[in-house]
Amino acid sequence: MPKKLQKTGKAKVHDSLEGFDIKINPFGEMNTNFSIDRLNDFLNENVEDKKLIHLSEEE
Repeated sequence: MPKKLQKTGKAKVHDSLEGFDIKINPFGEMNTNFSIDRLNDFLNENVEDKKLIHLSEEE
């Protein structure tokens, strides 16, 4: 079985999420340096919800 490659450096992120960092602890909990509300606001503004598309078509 091949060894896992160690990733170096930081991932590319959207300008408004600059400095965002997320880690998973040994218990499976996510630890971030941003609040969940801030992440949800970003996602609401920038990502379409596929489940709600049909509602706008019916109107």
